[in-house]
Amino acid sequence: MLRNVFLALIALVIAVGGGTLSAWYAVNRFDGFGALSIGQWTGHPDAGTSLSDPYAKARAAREGAFPLGSAEGLAFYAYSDDQGKTLDRRCTYKIEGNSPNSRFWTLYAADRALTALEPGADRLPAIHSRQVFRQEDGRFIVNVSPKAQPGNWLATAGSGRMVLVMTLYDTPVGSNSGLVDMKFPAIRRTSCDG
Repeated sequence: MLRNVFLALIALVIAVGGGTLSAWYAVNRFDGFGALSIGQWTGHPDAGTSLSDPYAKARAAREGAFPLGSAEGLAFYAYSDDQGKTLDRRCTYKIEGNSPNSRFWTLYAADRALTALEPGADRLPAIHSRQVFRQEDGRFIVNVSPKAQPGNWLATAGSGRMVLVMTLYDTPVGSNSGLVDMKFPAIRRTSCDG
């Protein structure tokens, strides 16, 4: 009798503990189903739609996020550079390439909770497609750094990991047509103070 009670308690602890840990992992660490990865950038085309998976809905509710619908736009996140190293606020990066297929895009740096970094006084916290300087062939280079840089400069501050967030507005990238040439700018680390 005591053995059966003990086994039932062990099963209950495993069930409750395993369920809690799997739910925590799904909401905090799991990228979700239907992720679209292009180079270092990852987006979730179904976020904000009825096709969104339950984990994505739970993550959005926990973070207080208000994802754009499929007709409005799509956010892409970069957590690492082209060498697979985690993005660090103390390092300098070059984001180089052509504009993704969209009518308008914005780019900003955020912490791991996706809260925009405050770069400090007299520094722009974001850059967008209508203010970026371009080369003759249409390509652009954005320098992401805590130190002032020539040309397009996205300022960062502090220390620790960061995420680059590029939001595309009025874009066909998330569609399933397969007709969209999906190229995103590469992220290359050029130096690091930490």
